[in-house]
Amino acid sequence: MTTRPRLALTGASGFVARYLMRALKTRYRLVALDRHPRVESQIPQGEEVEWHQVDLGDPDQVRAVFRRVAAQGGAEVLIHLAAHYDFTGEADPEYRRTNVDGLRHVLEGCRQLRLRRFVFASSLAACPFPPPGEAVTEETAPDAPHVYARTKKIGEAMLAEYADSFPSVIVRFAALFSDWCEYPPLYHFLGTWLSSRWNARLLGGRGRSAIPYLHVRDAALFLRVVLERLDRLAPGEVVIASPDGAVCFKELYLAALHEHLGPPVPPPLYIPRLLCRPGMWAVDQLGRAFGERPFERPWMADYVDRQLVIDASRTRRLLGWRPRPRLEILRRMPFLIENFKTDPVEWHRRNAQFMLLRQMRPDLRIYQLLLDHREKIVWRFRELLERPHVRKKMPHYQLLTEDERQWSHRQILRNLLHAVRTRRKGLFMAYCRDVAERRARSGFDSSEVIYALRLLHQACQEVVSGTPEAAELGDELRRTVSQTIRFGIDQVEMVFEAIRGNSFAAPDQVEPIDPGDCKEPLSDSARSEALESELAEV
Repeated sequence: MTTRPRLALTGASGFVARYLMRALKTRYRLVALDRHPRVESQIPQGEEVEWHQVDLGDPDQVRAVFRRVAAQGGAEVLIHLAAHYDFTGEADPEYRRTNVDGLRHVLEGCRQLRLRRFVFASSLAACPFPPPGEAVTEETAPDAPHVYARTKKIGEAMLAEYADSFPSVIVRFAALFSDWCEYPPLYHFLGTWLSSRWNARLLGGRGRSAIPYLHVRDAALFLRVVLERLDRLAPGEVVIASPDGAVCFKELYLAALHEHLGPPVPPPLYIPRLLCRPGMWAVDQLGRAFGERPFERPWMADYVDRQLVIDASRTRRLLGWRPRPRLEILRRMPFLIENFKTDPVEWHRRNAQFMLLRQMRPDLRIYQLLLDHREKIVWRFRELLERPHVRKKMPHYQLLTEDERQWSHRQILRNLLHAVRTRRKGLFMAYCRDVAERRARSGFDSSEVIYALRLLHQACQEVVSGTPEAAELGDELRRTVSQTIRFGIDQVEMVFEAIRGNSFAAPDQVEPIDPGDCKEPLSDSARSEALESELAEV
């Protein structure tokens, strides 16, 4: 491990980074920088990743982190993936804070890392649409008019200021997607086309609006190839991570409907381009009036029937790389539609992360909150179970091996998450029945199993209670989690009644959780009281 070079990357919890770290973990010692803690990154704790939580917009935080990274040996390469991008068309201050100021802070910090190369993630969306018959190439300037393009242009120019300290390479990505979609415009259009809404068959213009798409797994592979062939790239080189050409909305519509409905596919209805802007404006005004604006905004009318055609032949000559045909967007459409049909909850949950969080159903927001903090919940659950007085109350639990305990902790939380995600408490109830049967046959008393479930509830409440999301969700969070666990406890009691008759502990004999049992007092006594009242029935 000590012989592997170190690689740092920003935006480590982002879409591309999660795939990239899996592709690079055997080749590099990874140093991850992200504004979110590791438990929210979906990077397993067992992975060999050095995680630094840092807000790139805060120069003091960035300086402190880069001093630590430099003191530990620096890094050979830094891949800068962190960026802000949305589809509102509005000049969010985060564009400058993250894309410009944040980049400046990172570049300043990199002076002390002894980098071999700085890899800057840009986007083909920063390039203007070419005239008909022409294509965007590596030489195309990032001169598109929207705010994101302007910040990327500033960023690419900024790299030249640091050429004496470290050379850079600029990677312009196509629109990135996965088999779960995870690209907001495509998610929106598929959700419309595959529905029974009034506008399900409508396409703007002649349906020729087109951009290039790249599967996220190919994006991660592209970056790996760049790292392996840095010697082929001149300082300041621009490379394009994209297939040639572009895919239009009509092609996507026909492919999606073919997989969803089968032939014959209902033909689209076209809205003349001149009517698109007033139509989008009218719908947007209705959305404003009712408090929920649509995804499509009037500024998008500028791109109706325009095509961002790509010619990445120079990149292919330099790197010997091309996208894998089986991962092209039209060939992956069957996989996207299969996921859409067979697991719509997971489909919407994954994509809602890229949309406004407030648009998610409350239960999906609760699921996401628990998922983001699952490692902390597991560890807190374990701490509560290991308290000396708890060990005395749960003698049979102490007979389990450490591996059995760890497996049990993760299984019970996994089943709780699944029940919350699907809004099917019966899934958790069935799991609790299975656990109760196994524990009863192993000599456990019902009070031990119930006590463990109550401690799981306490762990969930303690870990997430201080988050802004928990404050917003309020009673919905308590109802969802507490009621699901309460139903599970009911199943435990039922199983022990059936197996052991009246030898089980009655509900009023199950001792309540005493907040004083914890190593440190709970920060919110009212929360503890609420917990006791919610579970008083059991």
